[in-house]
Amino acid sequence: PGAYEQESYGGRPSWRTQPRMFAWIRDEPDALVAWVDSLQDKEALIASDPAKFFTTPHYDVHAVVLVRLDAVDVEEVAELVTDSWRLRAPRSLTKAWSAD
Repeated sequence: PGAYEQESYGGRPSWRTQPRMFAWIRDEPDALVAWVDSLQDKEALIASDPAKFFTTPHYDVHAVVLVRLDAVDVEEVAELVTDSWRLRAPRSLTKAWSAD
């Protein structure tokens, strides 16, 4: 709910709710960027499968994980994007969505 697509850095797609971005596609290398609960969760994902999950120095201090899209399936991407949306969307949207 409340999500929309908008061009972001370098014309790459991003997904947002007002007022925040919750996921985007970056290049060099192509990857989905999604928020996670904490730096510990980020580290756990990367340790669990570094072929899928990684970071770069730019993102080291942020609770976001980079996801190699060619290494994940649709269900896994859907879960990551939904979790990222829950972390970044306004509380009114997440409460209404959870109630449904």
